[in-house]
This record gives sequence, C-alpha cells and structure tokens, in this order.
Amino acid sequence: MSQNLPQHYVQQYATNIQLLLQQKGSRLKGTVMTGSHVGEQASPVDQIGKIEMQSPAGRFAPIGRVDAPLDRRWVFPEDKDLPQLIDHFDKLRLLTDPQSSYVQNAIHAAGRHYDRQILAALNGTAKTGKSGATSVALPAAQKIAVSFGAASDVGLTVKKLREAKKKLMAADVDVESDPLYCIVNAAQHDSLLAEAQVVSTDFNDKPVLVEGKVMRFLGINFIHTELVESAAGDNLIPVYAKSGIYLGMWSDMQTDISQRKDLSGHPWQAYLKLTSGATRLEEAKVVQIACNV
Repeated sequence: MSQNLPQHYVQQYATNIQLLLQQKGSRLKGTVMTGSHVGEQASPVDQIGKIEMQSPAGRFAPIGRVDAPLDRRWVFPEDKDLPQLIDHFDKLRLLTDPQSSYVQNAIHAAGRHYDRQILAALNGTAKTGKSGATSVALPAAQKIAVSFGAASDVGLTVKKLREAKKKLMAADVDVESDPLYCIVNAAQHDSLLAEAQVVSTDFNDKPVLVEGKVMRFLGINFIHTELVESAAGDNLIPVYAKSGIYLGMWSDMQTDISQRKDLSGHPWQAYLKLTSGATRLEEAKVVQIACNV
C-alpha cells in the first residue's frame, strides 16, 4: 500500500445548513394597516376630527358654519439592503448549496426590520400637518405607569391590561370590529402567567392558554417578540387597535442572486433590498404600558 494514500483522504462537510436561533420574519406586519407608496414621503390618511350638533341662533337667524378639525398624517421611507457574498471556492468545499439558506436568513432579517419600524411608530413621534413638519408624541394620557395598580414597580398585570382597554374604549375605539393587539416579550408573558385571572378557567369562558402561551385575553390578541422596546429600564408594552398603526411600502423585500465577476474568485452575491416606513395614525388608538423587567 502506498504511503502517499493519505493524500486521497476527503474531508467530510456538513450536508445541512442550520439557521441559528432568531425571530423568523415579521410577527407584527399582519397586525397593522399597510399600503403602497411612491415619492419622498406619503400621507396614508387625511384626518377629520369630530363635530357636534349646534343649537340654532334663533328664528330666521343666519345659518352658521361648523368647521371640522382637519389634519394629515405622514410616513417617510427608509431604505435598507443586505448583501451577502458566497465565495465560489467555498461552494466547491460544500456538499450542499448555501444560497437558499442565505436568502432565507436575509428574509428573516427583513421581517424583523418591519417589526422594529412598527414598534418605533407605536412608541415614537408621528409627523403631521400639511407637509409633515409637525411632530406629535404619544400623550401622557395614553401611558400607564410601571407601578399602576401596585405599591411598587411591577410587570404586566391584569390591572394594567384592563386600564389599557378602558382607555381605548373611552376614546370610542370600536373594539368589536377593530382588532386589538398587545405585544409582549418573554419576561412580560411570564408576568402574565402569574395572574390567576389569566391562567384559571374559573375566570374565562374559554381557555386563555394554548400549550402554555397566552393567546387572547380581555378581547386582546397577544403577539410575542423579543424586539419590544425599553426605556429607563422598563419594557414598553403597547396595546393598540389595528387601525391605529400604519406600515407603508415603497418597495417590499426583493431578492437577487447574481455572480460578482468584478471580484476575485467570482463569488455569488445574495442580495435583498426594501424601502418602507411606519407611523402612528391616531394617538387615542395606542396605549403604552411600562412594565418592570
């Protein structure tokens, strides 16, 4: 037997490519209003405020005039892309083609970007006015303190959820036809599991938990994501009506696989791009709950 036989040994490479733990795509896109746009900015809605009936000034008096308050909400596009290079020489050493997994990984990243835009719109400053020059922050009246209903700072509780729904109903949000959502992370979901009114069927006609996960309570649908925003050490848990948040699409995610012949080795490029923006449409349709971590 030749002593040079080891030169023919072949290294064994993995035949599977596994994506590491991550949120796979968007979980919030289906909970908000969406639309398509072009241009440097867009107005998804013109707003007309409420008016009330008036008493006549008198018999045969001149007819007066009631002017409804008008406003316009704006959304601004944000460009994002994600180029990934796959070396041609690396491909020769693999028994499976990684391109599809690279693209799938990028699509997951794009979905998380949409969710971050939605969360930023829920908690942040909206642009309004004739050309979007006026900034509107979420009012203090739409925020629930971290210590609400308790002697000290607490996490997400039934009392806080009840207060959130009370605020929405008091603002005449149509809770019967306008779906309500609450975005929770693992910490605040676990806080809810400590509430007897949530986990016990004595308080609910239907089980709230599905395989240990809170799905719907008080008419509110629960969505889990670890992308929840925080401030001053507290999680900011939003409760909102679907019609209160908007995600505008200038260009939904587009993928392209091409060979880069301008680079050494002629590597393959997995490329994804998108342009989108989000805004809060109406402050009274959003409630922010501060929760202790």
